[in-house]
Amino acid sequence: MSIIEETIKRVRPLDEEAIAAARGRQEELTKPSGSLGRLEHLATQVAGIMGNPLPSLSRKVVFTFAADHGVAAEGVSAYPSEVTAQMVYNFLRRGAAINVLAAHVGARVVVVDIGVAADVGEQPGLVRAKVADGTRNMAVGPAMTRSQALEALEAGVAVLEAEMGNGIDIIGTGDMGIANTTTSSAIVAALTGAPVHAVTGRGTGIGPQQLLHKVQIIERALAVNQPDPRDPLDVLAKVGGLEIGGLAGLILAAAANRIPVVVDGFISGAAALLAWALCPAVQPYLIAAHQSVEIGHQVTLRHLGLTPLLDLSLRLGEGTGAALGISIVEAAVRCLTEMATFAEAQVAQASERRETSGAPEHAG
Repeated sequence: MSIIEETIKRVRPLDEEAIAAARGRQEELTKPSGSLGRLEHLATQVAGIMGNPLPSLSRKVVFTFAADHGVAAEGVSAYPSEVTAQMVYNFLRRGAAINVLAAHVGARVVVVDIGVAADVGEQPGLVRAKVADGTRNMAVGPAMTRSQALEALEAGVAVLEAEMGNGIDIIGTGDMGIANTTTSSAIVAALTGAPVHAVTGRGTGIGPQQLLHKVQIIERALAVNQPDPRDPLDVLAKVGGLEIGGLAGLILAAAANRIPVVVDGFISGAAALLAWALCPAVQPYLIAAHQSVEIGHQVTLRHLGLTPLLDLSLRLGEGTGAALGISIVEAAVRCLTEMATFAEAQVAQASERRETSGAPEHAG
């Protein structure tokens, strides 16, 4: 049995007893029933994921996987491929947006080189898990071999398992890779059957003509490679990216270890879609952090049955939206675990005979 098969086998349904206990406690907290809205659902979801009715999320980690894409040679991005490696150095120097936002929410950032075309070398804080020096140009042939696609998935599993020793309660997914919105659009189109133009956006901020060219390149890649939507590994190999494969493996491993996964934007969404296609049981472990500006992200989230927590017009990646999402999930959990119950606070509960619609709001 392969590492991926073993990991998938370990993914279990959420703990219904923990969910029931968390819901019961929600009803005893000093608030009208349901008044914290989605925060209540989030807290009970996390309880079920972790198998603990009183979970704690003090150990937060954002994983940012970096890789290059051969399709960048087709001029689908506003930036050259060299920016991927340059941004990896920026992450390691803590100068990027993800570093700022992760520090803001008290999360560690783990930077992973899974396929940067340049030799980044040994760097403090860098996890080296390189499968190849980027992918090949999917517009003329498969982005990678099937064995490389499997290796990328396995690398993601290995990264998560290795970090378990440092303590993880919740993870966020992040990415860096010039042209990876092109790759993500191809994956989403292949797995959902949506037309390419409906899942392809402006990425790094390209203009109308370049967007039309990008759509044409993706359509050519799908026509040349004919990825099989019934075989997620085939889709990853033919039109995928190494960082996307790594993130999909990371998601599978997190679910296998009962860790909540806060999914960032479009690229992370494509990775989550791959993980779901490989193992539908991961779906309840996923929390969509935000709605990306990229139109393909809307299609992805609908296909996964996920509702984003935020809509801030983000399109950066790196794990920036995931960091903000983690802060909301933690707030939800802390309300569950730290609020007083009616009995503890000696506050009278609403009468069971009173209609819910007539229950008064909290007085100011």
